[in-house]
Amino acid sequence: MYDRTALVAAARDAGDRTPSDIARRMQVARTTAWRLWNGHTAPSAALAAAVEHHYGVSARQLIKPARVAA
Repeated sequence: MYDRTALVAAARDAGDRTPSDIARRMQVARTTAWRLWNGHTAPSAALAAAVEHHYGVSARQLIKPARVAA
């Protein structure tokens, strides 16, 4: 399960306040950044690597294992 709050918090700490800021920093399309920012899509392996490079948030922090109901 993708946890967008880790990305948003790291982006804000770096001074990025909008999806457009993320798009510029990571050099991705604004629509891609918007989807990540709003939790509409989980990052691919390449995007997760870019997030880690630019914001220091690992893929493990972005993608949490789904909880299994007992």
